[in-house]
Amino acid sequence: MGKHPWRIWLLKSMLTIEKIRELTKKYQTNEHNVIREYVQHLCLSALYKHREAGNLLFKGGTALRMIYHSPRFSEDLDFTGRFYHFQDVEKLFLNTLVEVEQSGIMVELKEAKKTSGGFLGIIEYHLYDHTGTIFFEISLRKPKKKSRESEVVTIASEFTIPYTVVQLSTLDLVSEKVQAVTTRAKPRDYYDLYFILRHNFLSKLVDKGMFAVILNQLEGKKIDFRKELQHLLPVSHHRILKNFSETLEKEINSYL
Repeated sequence: MGKHPWRIWLLKSMLTIEKIRELTKKYQTNEHNVIREYVQHLCLSALYKHREAGNLLFKGGTALRMIYHSPRFSEDLDFTGRFYHFQDVEKLFLNTLVEVEQSGIMVELKEAKKTSGGFLGIIEYHLYDHTGTIFFEISLRKPKKKSRESEVVTIASEFTIPYTVVQLSTLDLVSEKVQAVTTRAKPRDYYDLYFILRHNFLSKLVDKGMFAVILNQLEGKKIDFRKELQHLLPVSHHRILKNFSETLEKEINSYL
């Protein structure tokens, strides 16, 4: 059976190690981050070629980076699923991995399981002496409102040809990120909030009623932002991590 034209394109255009090193310099990071992001793009591109993926809404830190150009590299792929059963998501996930492998990337399925909130898939990829792991987390919880709004967007990058994804509405994306700061409160959540507040469009969607809670959290916690975030940010952004709590507090206070 002959290959589909898009599969032939993928095999011919897989990023060379020279291109990866060029992007590493451009983004002031390491090869591991660049290769992981390349694999993420391949996964998303393959996923959204399936009509069944239309109700899988891309969100989280990786969406902030790929759609809104956050400087922070992200490690996972997060989605909200509408109208799915676990078996449907599992099948879609496995079919996506098959297509990613056909692009020339060695992909190994480490785990695919049902969770209390939905689905978790873990893959290990191998490319140019680099091995890494990507988590696919899909929330299948019923939303508090009748349906989650979505937006179809095109992702254009230096990694692949442009492709479309279905994104969780920008308002919900920002809302979930602010909520993550007040609940999960990981260093990357605080950084993503900082990015949102500095973004001309995203900052207008933030519920500023949550700022008092976030400021209280910052005062009561001692977080090593450099340890947790330095490897995910360009070198030119490392300097803000030294006193990041104070930097974020100033940014929040500028809205009060």
